[in-house]
Amino acid sequence: MTRSRVAAFFSSLSFFVIAALVAGVAVGALAQEADAPVATAALEAVEALGQVWLNALRMTVIPLVFSLLVTGIVAIADAAATGRLAIRALMVFAVLLIGATVYAILAGLGLLALWPIDPASGQALLAGVPAEAAATVGEAAHADGLRAFLTSLAPANVVSAAATDSVLGVVVFAIAFGFGATRIKADLRRPMATFFEGVAETMVVIVHWVLLAAPFGVFALALGVGLRAGLGVAGTLGHYVAIVCLSQIGLIAVVYVVAIVWGRVSPGRFARAVAPAQVVAISTQSSLASLPVMVERARDGLGVPQTTAGLVLPLAVAVFRITSPVANLAVCLYVAQLYGVSLSLGALIAGGLTAVAVSIASVGLPGQVSFFVAIGPICLAMGLPLGVLPLLLAVEVIPDIFRTVGNVTADLAATRIVNGPDEAVPAEP
Repeated sequence: MTRSRVAAFFSSLSFFVIAALVAGVAVGALAQEADAPVATAALEAVEALGQVWLNALRMTVIPLVFSLLVTGIVAIADAAATGRLAIRALMVFAVLLIGATVYAILAGLGLLALWPIDPASGQALLAGVPAEAAATVGEAAHADGLRAFLTSLAPANVVSAAATDSVLGVVVFAIAFGFGATRIKADLRRPMATFFEGVAETMVVIVHWVLLAAPFGVFALALGVGLRAGLGVAGTLGHYVAIVCLSQIGLIAVVYVVAIVWGRVSPGRFARAVAPAQVVAISTQSSLASLPVMVERARDGLGVPQTTAGLVLPLAVAVFRITSPVANLAVCLYVAQLYGVSLSLGALIAGGLTAVAVSIASVGLPGQVSFFVAIGPICLAMGLPLGVLPLLLAVEVIPDIFRTVGNVTADLAATRIVNGPDEAVPAEP
């Protein structure tokens, strides 16, 4: 199955996942009202199968993230070897990605401080999460001090770290491994990169298989929510969607400012240039599908030469996804407040570093796959449980639109910045 067909498949699957969430909560709520012990016992048995589905998703996280990080770093090194323009583009991407991560933490904490989760509604949602899924909050959430944070960066045994979900140490090792691979001879690097690419593709296939059962898995988990909490959880899910979308809308506004100031382009000109690409992004939810119109608008709307646009924009689609740390950290910060976890500075730094790393690893994956693959490691690095993520995945359709719009907007802004105003050619009238 081609990537375009996979993306189309998961877009259609999203409808069934949302329907399963609604149906599961409704059936569970009806069973709660009926107060029938036999029906309740049967529903609890189905709910246990939802935990099996969640575990099937979790088992792919470590090998997939490790493999994607290694192949992603090797690909970036190969791209940088193509010339100064590619190196300049990668440097701009890195600055924007780090800035977006800092913004993500500040915006997420700020939004949740101004508009916190209703405690009763939050507890009602968590009441439906199986006890096995709501694992004990890890040490990272509470570890204070520089020493505790630095210790987590270099695990003495990376296999043990992977087994205990110490994701930050695994991510650091994967990054070191990837950069180390770029320093060996090409005839050794190529087969190794091919091996890890094969591992990553195999894990993606397994995740695809697991997500085929997503409607059933979400339905089973939602049964528990409806059974214990009733229909009152709808407000919490709506609040969650609003917080994640507002974080990304704020990022898009910041990207406009960065493009205007750093790219030295007028607000009206930049807005007119990116609007057609944003329309395509909304309709397709795919940065790759938006690439042709992005190249055209960079050339005709932003005055970027065809040669520059033709190199920078495909590279941006391949390795640069600015909304990834923003949306993913917004989810993790929401989960932290949902569970009543007060995050330490070390946990926030660990989450930020992991978010930057997995933004490279998740590029090119369908939204349904990248949601769990990207957010799962960040939650684990911050010491947060994963049990509520499948319910949040079910309503990811709306935030995913803003992810794509933000990525397309940032790609065009970065292209203008890389080209530089002094080299810009006049735009067509």
